[in-house]
Amino acid sequence: MQNKELNFRNGNFKIMQIADTQEIPAVSTDTIKLICAALDKEKPDLVVFTGDQIKGYSSYFLGEKGKKGAESAIKELIKPLEDREILFTMTFGNHDGEAALRKNEQFELYKQSPMFVYADGASEDEEATFCLNISDKFLIYLFDTHSKNASGGYSGVNAEQLEWYRSMRDSYEKPLPSLVFQHIPTPEYFDVIKKVPRFTKGCVRAFGDHKNEFYTLDPHNSGLRDFMKESPAAPYENVGQIDAFLEKGEVLGVYVGHDHNNSFVANYRGIDLGYTQGAGFNVYGPGLDRGVRIFNINENGTYETKTVTFGELCGSEVKNKAKFAIYTYAPTNVSQVVTAVKEAAIVAAAVASAVGIIKTIKKKK
Repeated sequence: MQNKELNFRNGNFKIMQIADTQEIPAVSTDTIKLICAALDKEKPDLVVFTGDQIKGYSSYFLGEKGKKGAESAIKELIKPLEDREILFTMTFGNHDGEAALRKNEQFELYKQSPMFVYADGASEDEEATFCLNISDKFLIYLFDTHSKNASGGYSGVNAEQLEWYRSMRDSYEKPLPSLVFQHIPTPEYFDVIKKVPRFTKGCVRAFGDHKNEFYTLDPHNSGLRDFMKESPAAPYENVGQIDAFLEKGEVLGVYVGHDHNNSFVANYRGIDLGYTQGAGFNVYGPGLDRGVRIFNINENGTYETKTVTFGELCGSEVKNKAKFAIYTYAPTNVSQVVTAVKEAAIVAAAVASAVGIIKTIKKKK
């Protein structure tokens, strides 16, 4: 059961996706500035937060004090929507549940907002996996993609969630066109980018089960504004989520966050696989290209999408220039740091060896 009605207006319904704010109790004024500017320009009918609303692993969110900090951060993030009376919905990312304020407690906090839209969850343990109906003509699926997998990498969805999706899809007389929103990408995101030699201009190094491979966007399957500045951090195991969506072909696109420096849309067997860049300024991100994604859904079952960025909406002036610089150029993950250190050590050893050889040759002369 859905707690609020969503309806097309004049044949259109506009959604704004906000990904990876990853905020702390002292929410960045630039994060709020971006959200407010985007809301005022685009005037969406619904905002979708796709996980990692808070930086759950931060020491700010430990213990009883951390619980209150998480509450205040969440309330500040949704206040611009409440002030404008704009409806919103959400699912979780891999970091939300790391806070002392557990995911079920966070979900109850969201439910206290008069602007929050949700439906019955896939199960008691999957409150943040649910489906929203727009005028009985279009569906929005939200999936909680959980956190780390015990066998390595990220979890993604599970078999029970896929069975719930199939039952929801098949509960309609005919499959309704749909969009899917979640935090973590699926393994198929590697199938829509291009594997290239190491020193190819603009390439990024992958890690995990794609360790030491290098990728760029495929120019034949991406747009002019698209960018990819880090490797997809997808689950190692493919549980068949995209295959399930292909069974009846009603899912038009899957849109994720998770990898803050990526913003692109590429087609995989008829389904758009999209990234939305991070919006938060208290975590790493793509500089002034931090932004949000806009979806214009048409009543005839089609849609268009675009992004709007902080630079376009707010200019180049940020509140904390030092932090902004650090988070713009900092490594995106531990693996990247370890690899860089190892490579630096190898280069240093090679240089030292070369210097030693040269000195030996000079002595012999």
